[in-house]
Amino acid sequence: MGSKWEQIVLALRAFTNFLFVPGNRTERFAKALASAADLVCIDLEDSVPLAEKDDARGAALAAIAAHDQGRLALRINGLRTAAGLADILALAVSSRPEFLFVPMVESATELDILRNILGDGITFIPLIESVKGIRAAAGIASSPGVSAIMFGGGDFAGELGVKLAWEPLLHARCEIIMSCAAANIGAIDAPYIDLENDAGLADECGKAKALGFQAKAAIHPRQIDAIHSAFRPSAAEISEARAAIAAFDAAGGAAIRFQGKMLEAPIIRQYQQILSLGETSNA
Repeated sequence: MGSKWEQIVLALRAFTNFLFVPGNRTERFAKALASAADLVCIDLEDSVPLAEKDDARGAALAAIAAHDQGRLALRINGLRTAAGLADILALAVSSRPEFLFVPMVESATELDILRNILGDGITFIPLIESVKGIRAAAGIASSPGVSAIMFGGGDFAGELGVKLAWEPLLHARCEIIMSCAAANIGAIDAPYIDLENDAGLADECGKAKALGFQAKAAIHPRQIDAIHSAFRPSAAEISEARAAIAAFDAAGGAAIRFQGKMLEAPIIRQYQQILSLGETSNA
């Protein structure tokens, strides 16, 4: 990856949440941008009725042209739909977001098509939402222009015929984590849809973070604090990381005992990631 691409990937890895706002609810755009969300994504897909797709597309592209593109993203409709094709053709002649969420991706070829039409300058975040997509996850993750993958739990649960719950979808999440790790890109977990269940949100955030996800999507601003709390390093974690790295450096990079733990190079890399994320989040 070139230096500019590395900077994009690193910048995206510092994001812990992505707030989705319906493209047909223009009055919510400013509210979403005024929230603490790391990235606001205007959604043209599931949250917009078919009859309102054209108006939502126009409103979204106007907002992207008028706002800081570093913080405003877009989710188009699926490439195998008429609305998705219309989205792509409109993007080809319009202002474009830096980050483009692409739903229902099931092969790297779909991203090749997007690059051929849109050219360079857009970073893709494919959503894997089907069994076929999971089986192609490694190729999708390593496709040029992909900086992260998002898990689409709702559609995946629907295909399997299971509840949108943690246990039935654990295997799919693991597949996404491993594919993203192999490609050295970020992994974004599906949103938690029970808006009134704060304990459930906190629990799922903790599980997603422990599994290896770097971020979680949000569907309401009130979810952002819980996501930040789970995914951003605490002051205690940052302090421990600094002390561990200092101790390891003082030992000349040799394996040492530190606070009852064995410090070796792989553990130090984890501490370095914590410190990097903490410094970026508090910048």
